[in-house]
Amino acid sequence: MTVYFEDLDEGDVLEFGTYDVTEAEVVAFAEQYDPQWFHTQPERAREESHFGDLAASGWHTCAMAMRLVVDGHYSDAAGLGAVGIEELRWPNPTVPGDSLSVRVEIEEARRSESNPGRGLVTLDHTVTNQDGEVKLEMRPTVMYACRNAE
Repeated sequence: MTVYFEDLDEGDVLEFGTYDVTEAEVVAFAEQYDPQWFHTQPERAREESHFGDLAASGWHTCAMAMRLVVDGHYSDAAGLGAVGIEELRWPNPTVPGDSLSVRVEIEEARRSESNPGRGLVTLDHTVTNQDGEVKLEMRPTVMYACRNAE
């Protein structure tokens, strides 16, 4: 069943999980997109970094969270893409061995004034690991097609 703008209400909570983080994936992502040593050199990261371990790039954490949300929601939604992200924070590093889950709360849902066939939904995303430690917080605004353009 396709999820349209009208199916989303302020205060609704959606939960998606889990994604298991591996050292090999952390290094591979970082080598291609964010080749800083604390993302690509496990031994050095464990010995010298303030993280105390190899840390996934924050952008990798975003990508893993996006995978969970797409698999759990957007693959069956009339989503039209995001218009931006107002807030983005990585309060704690994502490390190999973490198992990530995503909680999404609908903060605001409003019909587009310029295009009544679309709705704009502001979402609060919180990504946590298996211990409830927050790894990522972000607040995107996403466009959805409306079932009814009126």
